[in-house]
Amino acid sequence: MARKLAAARLRYCGLEALIDDATLIVSELVTNAIQHGGGAQVTFTMTVRDGFLHLAVHDETPGRPVVRNAPDDAECGRGLFLVDCLASAHGGTWGTSDDGTTTWCCLAVSGGQS
Repeated sequence: MARKLAAARLRYCGLEALIDDATLIVSELVTNAIQHGGGAQVTFTMTVRDGFLHLAVHDETPGRPVVRNAPDDAECGRGLFLVDCLASAHGGTWGTSDDGTTTWCCLAVSGGQS
């Protein structure tokens, strides 16, 4: 559902060029929050400000996710690696809040939209 919501909102804002990468990032961040978070609630926010698309997923479980080096035959463990690569490819970055309950990513918005 978060992917569909993100895609619809990006389309509405005229940011179609970011849909594929942003929805993949949203999917990875929400999946991590559901799989690794112990909280009962996951919140997804998306804003455009200062020339960047900001994506954030909040759950109630503190902890710092890290990029892992997954073995070639592993079926999981590459999500944050993908987030890191996509953020870098779009002139952005990713990180976590000080308490580790929110993981965020930002992507540069081309065309000067803010």
